[in-house]
Amino acid sequence: MKRKRFNTAGHTFWDKEYKAGNHLALSNNPSEDLVKFTRWLTREYGREYLNQAASVLDLGCGNGRNLLHLARTFGMKGVGLDTSSEAIAQAKALSVNLPIEYQIQNIANPLLVTDSSQALVLDMMTSHFLRKEERLRLREEIARVLKPGGWLFWKTFLLDHDEHAKRLLQENPADEEGSYIHPKIGLLEHVFTEKEIENALSGKFTIQKITKSHGH
Repeated sequence: MKRKRFNTAGHTFWDKEYKAGNHLALSNNPSEDLVKFTRWLTREYGREYLNQAASVLDLGCGNGRNLLHLARTFGMKGVGLDTSSEAIAQAKALSVNLPIEYQIQNIANPLLVTDSSQALVLDMMTSHFLRKEERLRLREEIARVLKPGGWLFWKTFLLDHDEHAKRLLQENPADEEGSYIHPKIGLLEHVFTEKEIENALSGKFTIQKITKSHGH
């Protein structure tokens, strides 16, 4: 039996997913990898970047779970962007009385965020849905909105040693190198090599730490 393909637009798929959760395991808890990152950042720099005066931008914020954690744990302000109106509605309901703003926005477009305003930007399993030209533009936008010395926490798929990802590229190739059409949700996903990640960040960012977490 062939798997049904979901050829809906991205925001339509995510609206349905946040309402019903049919295909992906969605959670209200913060990402374990983000928690590990903030522990490392605190050990290295104290509360220099994680404090009440600092703002964090979450690209593809979903229901706001990571922004909620940063606001409750460190008192940070936040801006969350997502294409799904359902996700944003859930995030707003969970963020009452917290200093977090939300916008329905496709991150393939210019970010509606002020220059040099963010101490931290989160790109966690989000930009891999973009095409190459869109990913390049997003890196420029992230550099624009970060404060000098600010941080980008980027979590994405890693192709190196991932046989499942290699099979997806072979069996469900998209029309650009390193991308496939996800057989379950019908959306383009890009999977990076570690070298590609280094090249993508060079010139705009200084890589401080690369950590492999499962296939990410």
